[in-house]
Amino acid sequence: MSKKTIMLVCSAGMSTSLLVTKMQKAAEEKGMDADIFAVSASEADQQIETKTVDVLLLGPQVRFMKAQFEKKLEPKGIPLAVIDMKDYGMMNGPKVLEQAESLMK
Repeated sequence: MSKKTIMLVCSAGMSTSLLVTKMQKAAEEKGMDADIFAVSASEADQQIETKTVDVLLLGPQVRFMKAQFEKKLEPKGIPLAVIDMKDYGMMNGPKVLEQAESLMK
């Protein structure tokens, strides 16, 4: 299976870094080759332009930006979703990884 790139976007990129760590651990346990990283909403555009992203997940605190991200991602065919607030709050890495995987299928 090829390496998958999962980008998380939140307001500052701080709280999401803990979620990234938990998602990476879950991916390793599954034997999944994944590049999972978090950026702030202000850095997201540059990352979308310079990296090959397989899926983009928005933190619940920036879900209001979903429509503008859909416009940017649609021409590139990149799936997008908002991370479930409960999974985000509990930093449930395996569950958020599952969400990303289901979008990439």
